[in-house]
Amino acid sequence: MLLTVTDLHKGYASADGQITVLDGVSLSLNAGETLALTGESGSGKSTLLHLIGGLDSADRGQILLDGVDLTALNDADRAALRRGTVGVVFQQFNLIPSLKVADNISFQARLADRHDAAWCAQLANRMGLDAQLDKYPEQLSGGQQQRVALARTLAPRPKLVLADEPTGNLDEETAATVLALMLDLVRDTGAGLLMVTHSQALAGQMQRQIHLRKGRIA
Repeated sequence: MLLTVTDLHKGYASADGQITVLDGVSLSLNAGETLALTGESGSGKSTLLHLIGGLDSADRGQILLDGVDLTALNDADRAALRRGTVGVVFQQFNLIPSLKVADNISFQARLADRHDAAWCAQLANRMGLDAQLDKYPEQLSGGQQQRVALARTLAPRPKLVLADEPTGNLDEETAATVLALMLDLVRDTGAGLLMVTHSQALAGQMQRQIHLRKGRIA
């Protein structure tokens, strides 16, 4: 089992008192498996993804990722695990504007000390980016930028890919193309994929679906 989440709780303080975002969420994901996480806005989807990715800490519960208890780690150790084990694709592309496409693709792998020039070149080729490598992000279309972001995520060969509405800023045709590329590459690398999406069409292409409602699995 690549990922096991058990009885996860998360809340935030507000002027009106404590707001519960996650209320006892449990799920699991095998290596090579794809899982869609659906739910209305405010249901806790992105919060759950951030906790699994080590971007935030839970109030209660356990996250076992590749045999490591994420909830027992401090911020620095979570960051180290995230660099080597988890890849995150956001709705916002988050590319570095001062770096060319080739350097954006290799950036995360270099941070993780896992740079493989041949693998980065293969990713660029499969993403249809060979002719764009010397360009800057602002010179690309939205679909091209998201393909760069996906290649960057996969360059360190993460065991778990987390995708938060990765096609939310793309038109329907481009979204379908990007998702197909993501599924092909995740399958080829054997990574697990957990994707947050509002689209039932995209969710239907995952092997499993989980629906969140008011912080609980419905």
